[in-house]
Amino acid sequence: MAKKKKTRWISGAVSRPGAFRKKAKSAGKSVAAYARQVLGQGSRASTRTKRQAALAKTLKKMARKRKGK
Repeated sequence: MAKKKKTRWISGAVSRPGAFRKKAKSAGKSVAAYARQVLGQGSRASTRTKRQAALAKTLKKMARKRKGK
């Protein structure tokens, strides 16, 4: 039986690197502020943008945990 190669889920999750940052910059906000706006109640953002915002928040949390080591 062949061994499965372990891959990081992050490499598969980021399919459009820099796209969310570009959207945030065009809105005149930081990535974190734009993510809060997109995920807020009544946001009319696309599903892709909402998923990008959720991923941005997750990766930010991961960076904080790693920094604390």
